Amino acid sequence: MPAPLISVSEAQERLFALGTAVATETVPLAAAAGRWLASDVCALRTQPYADLSAMDGYAVRFDDLPGPLRVIGESAAGRPFDGTCGAREAVRIFTGAALPSGTDSVLVQEEAARDGDSLTLSGDGPVRGGNIRRKGLDFTSGELLIAKGERLTAARLALAAIAGHGALTVARRLRVAVVASGDELVAPGASGAPDALPESNSVMLAALLADLPVDILPLGILPDRLDAIAAAFAAVDADILVTTGGASVGDHDLIRPALEAAGGTIDFWRIALRPGKPMLAGRLRGMTVLGLPGNPVSAFVTATVFLRPLIAHLSGARAAVPVLRTAILGAALPANDRRQDYLRAQTRDGRVYVAQRQDSSLLRTLAEADCLIARAPHAPAAGAGDSVEILALP
Repeated sequence: MPAPLISVSEAQERLFALGTAVATETVPLAAAAGRWLASDVCALRTQPYADLSAMDGYAVRFDDLPGPLRVIGESAAGRPFDGTCGAREAVRIFTGAALPSGTDSVLVQEEAARDGDSLTLSGDGPVRGGNIRRKGLDFTSGELLIAKGERLTAARLALAAIAGHGALTVARRLRVAVVASGDELVAPGASGAPDALPESNSVMLAALLADLPVDILPLGILPDRLDAIAAAFAAVDADILVTTGGASVGDHDLIRPALEAAGGTIDFWRIALRPGKPMLAGRLRGMTVLGLPGNPVSAFVTATVFLRPLIAHLSGARAAVPVLRTAILGAALPANDRRQDYLRAQTRDGRVYVAQRQDSSLLRTLAEADCLIARAPHAPAAGAGDSVEILALP
């Protein structure tokens, strides 16, 4: 009897439970992009380190305006004025420079008239304390800036750098082995018989994971022979083994028996989602095994919903499951059945439109989509203008 269908959320939970978090390493900031933090990042310094000018102009005492004032020196970034500014005195100052002792405001140069060392107000002037970035405006030493489990984006790396860090502790890169199976498959671009099918899943998965901290181990195309597939599985050394094709129940669907023949175990099979129902998950010698459907659209959807989150989970992510956002539907949708749907769709003029043809064999429809509309099991019919949840495609 076929295994009962399990929900997407249960499948994600059980998949996450199959693996353990990978080891950590400390790497320079330049090598940390896209990784997940293994420890909190706290500020090693205060930013700004002092009160700084936000504009080019003159550091003054507000009560001395409109002048005249005597210019007694200059303060630039990295070259602060060494002294104290007294009554009716001013210091030429540049953006990012430290505010001299004795001053409390910055008069912008467009509102200042200078004749030699004599300075007077020529415009409206600043408010008291104006045009100054105060010490600690961004953060102070010891403050928590980036929490453990957060992913290191470009902005977070810049924050870590300016906070005084030159290296960070992160999860190591995962090794992901990818293999396709099927006698009908040939390498992309290879000549073959009219019924030969170019193998597209491997290159698609490599591209889908390109922004993640993984090393892809391509195992190529395996024939529909139990011994060949089991032997390949027995030789794999990776954190995650991803197969495409052969995960269903046909006579040539050999992933499950080959996994068991190689000493692996199956944890679950058959998910209540469309497309991608015959996905399976298991373990083999410490590896998490994810058997994706051979159909490229189904493989793409299941890799988006399960494989990418699995990589994030094993890398220590605080939130590994993809975040759905709300969009406004551009055309009506019928009620859903018992499976969770991921419908290929496009966003246009502030609304989302489902592709008219959703057959899972249509890879062109996927290539034209920029999101998937996620519809819960038994979701009622929805009309144009209703809110729906979408998953933006990476």
